[in-house]
Amino acid sequence: MLEKTYQPADIEDKHYLRWEQNGAFKAGAGATPDADPYCIVIPPPNVTGVLHFGHALNNTLQDVLIRFARMRGRDTLWQPGTDHAGIATQMVVERQLGEQGKTRHDLGRENFVERVWQWKAESGGKINGQLKRLGASCDWSRDRFTMDEGLSSAVLKVFVDLHRQGLIYKDKRLVNWDPKLHTAISDLEVQPREIQSSLWYFRYPIEHQPGRFIVVATTRPETMLGDTAVAVHPDDDRYRDLIGKYAILPLVGRRIKIVADEYADPEQGSGAVKITPAHDFNDFEVGRRHDLELVNILDANAAINDNAPPAFRGLDRFAARKQVVAAIEAEGLLEKIENHTHMVPYGDRSEVVIEPWLTDQWYVDAKTMARPAIAAVEQGRTKFVPENWSKTYFEWMRNIQPWCISRQLWWGHRIPAWYGPDGHIFVELSQQDALDAAYTHYGRETELTRDPDVLDTWFSSALWPFSTLGWPEQTPELKRYYPTSTLVTGFDIIFFWVARMMMMGLHFMDEVPFHTVYINALVRDEKGQKMSKSKGNVIDPLELIDKYGGDALRFTMASMSALGRNDIKLSRQRVEGYRNFATKLWNAARFCQMNECAPARDFDPASAKGEVNRWIIGALTTTNAEVTAALDEYKFDVAANAVYHFVWHSFCDWYLELVKPLLLGDDEALKAETRATAAWVMQNILKLLHPFMPFVTEELWQHFHGAENRLLIASPWPAQDNDLVDADAGAEMDWVIRFVSAVRTARAEVNVPAGAKIPAVMRDATPQARDRLEKNRAQILRLARLSEVNLSQDIPAGAIQIVLDEATIALPLRDVMDLGAEKARLAKEINRLESDIAKIDKKLANAGFLAKAPAQVIEQQNERRAAAQAAQSKLQAALQRLEAA
Repeated sequence: MLEKTYQPADIEDKHYLRWEQNGAFKAGAGATPDADPYCIVIPPPNVTGVLHFGHALNNTLQDVLIRFARMRGRDTLWQPGTDHAGIATQMVVERQLGEQGKTRHDLGRENFVERVWQWKAESGGKINGQLKRLGASCDWSRDRFTMDEGLSSAVLKVFVDLHRQGLIYKDKRLVNWDPKLHTAISDLEVQPREIQSSLWYFRYPIEHQPGRFIVVATTRPETMLGDTAVAVHPDDDRYRDLIGKYAILPLVGRRIKIVADEYADPEQGSGAVKITPAHDFNDFEVGRRHDLELVNILDANAAINDNAPPAFRGLDRFAARKQVVAAIEAEGLLEKIENHTHMVPYGDRSEVVIEPWLTDQWYVDAKTMARPAIAAVEQGRTKFVPENWSKTYFEWMRNIQPWCISRQLWWGHRIPAWYGPDGHIFVELSQQDALDAAYTHYGRETELTRDPDVLDTWFSSALWPFSTLGWPEQTPELKRYYPTSTLVTGFDIIFFWVARMMMMGLHFMDEVPFHTVYINALVRDEKGQKMSKSKGNVIDPLELIDKYGGDALRFTMASMSALGRNDIKLSRQRVEGYRNFATKLWNAARFCQMNECAPARDFDPASAKGEVNRWIIGALTTTNAEVTAALDEYKFDVAANAVYHFVWHSFCDWYLELVKPLLLGDDEALKAETRATAAWVMQNILKLLHPFMPFVTEELWQHFHGAENRLLIASPWPAQDNDLVDADAGAEMDWVIRFVSAVRTARAEVNVPAGAKIPAVMRDATPQARDRLEKNRAQILRLARLSEVNLSQDIPAGAIQIVLDEATIALPLRDVMDLGAEKARLAKEINRLESDIAKIDKKLANAGFLAKAPAQVIEQQNERRAAAQAAQSKLQAALQRLEAA
């Protein structure tokens, strides 16, 4: 017998262990040899990571899909793994060394890398255990790491092959340079922050035109030391005569050309823009269009280097800013200074301002590799769900820039490139291959120096769908599961990860890496704010699992995952509500046990004769179709809410209440049928709920099927048999439920004492309604707390009226309650709500309030108004009922 109280902590760990021990997660588990494959590759979390709500949502949806496919007989593989997370992991270990008063340079490269591997063995991968607490049914026997031996071989081969094909090359371009970490970083690792600063206007003298200047505005005065041009718009009449002429760069004395370029905006600042190609991404492109010199005036620490005048050399960039402004002012060339708010790029880990910096780096020819990836989505070989995210994909891909893949770190895949004494580059799979190539090139044995850089973490991640399956070896798993089926990921990495997997998959496998990309929402707090430590609104998913159970958290995530929704507003109350749902299910199963509702092997639902049994069988069948169709279309919320509504309302609130007299009655045949029906429906409820709530459903399944030693995770999905839907039974029970619900609602609205049994009169009842009433009279009286229901055309005095289809139900209340006192109570409450609404309207009409109040406060006021208005409407309807009585 089930325990009286549902305690998720008592069941979740034991079932996860049992699933693992039984090999339930392994690729192909339970599938027939001819089963269709279904594969999902997990977006690999950082090896340094801990479970946050992005992981909780993303992995819940993946697990729903994989459990659903597994139960439908597909040959499933959910491929797990973690990412080596270059910068993040290196920083963790460097912080540990810092606590000992050491740096990585004290250890040297080889010893430092060994120290990172040691940390990984001791502390890395903690997130896998946390994913297990969520119920993730990955094939952990195939767990991969982006720097394990197999994946490292794949990375080397891809780099060498692309280099030989001319698709990887070395170039001097601008990168996002982190002057604290001393490495290039990706755009995803750059956080723009709004900064209150200044806009400085400088006058640049025009060559050979004494007394004439061109005014430029800048937020970064120090970079003027590297200016090599001034740009004006070709249609700007103010400067048309200066195009092609030269200005003299103050403090430096360099002649810089005045060029016509549409990048200059006549409406911004003075309309003239200083161009520093070595320190601004937009200026870099202007410089390429006009063949401008690139003058780099910063070193790796973002201090002024020797390309600047002696007075500024060695200064930190911000100290140099002050001195440049002072020097310009001293020369009488400072036009004005304005307060200015603008966005400044910061490193998400170093917390310092990122510099666009000119340096030699390795690049992928992303434009060439993007063409097949664009075509694949255009042709529908890979589709985005929701489809609108394909626009984001196309926008990025059609404007793609060379992909910088080198990082100045020690932890990561080291670039397989060696340099000869004359700088010649040898790109090979191994050092020996490089030495052999050098011998061929130089005609003698030559000492080589290996490139110190490592690859961008996204490079190895781009190979994830096929490298995890064994490529470059032609493994059975690669043949079986590639291309994979569905990728579930966030919109923020469509470009950084999805697009690059598309490029690499098509190039090396000649096929898209996945057929469908489902883009999940971003989880925010209940007010719609992004969760952050600084705001103090971060919710720990593990804390919620501890308190409410993994099933409640999973169901919350799924039920809120509507197609097209970009944000999920999470509240603890919502999770608690679904914990209550699990309790409701538990209690329903316990009711079935207590009433001997056990699965009957010979039960045929099509043979059920009882009206209420035929109704619930048909309702379950309809719900099965709704849930199946919704999951096929990635409508997780529709699927979750369909099964929720059926379980809570149809099964628990109505069916179990309706059959109580049958289970206690004398009709043994009907009693046996009802027990078998209840067990059959419960069995199928557990199957439909299993992808969403695997732990509690497995526990309940074992209580019904424990003797058979069958796992729910390995049980087949409910078969769809539309012949089980009895429309007549459904219509009749729907009528009964609406009758009882209408009476209950009316009683509650006018405050009829809960224990009072009152009479009812039904007028204008059709023959069908009369028949339904007679067949279900006892149930209606019991559930609606009525003493009798009489058929009459006369409405008694003092009765409130309810419309049910063509009929009217009258409830005489004069003998039960003081109608006058109730009218007064309702009127008083309506007036109070009217006053509340007026106060809110006054506040929302106040321009000062609207200007100062945060958006969430205004939203709260609107929500309060809507709630008050809804309550008022409900009370007004109740008052009207009483006025008409």
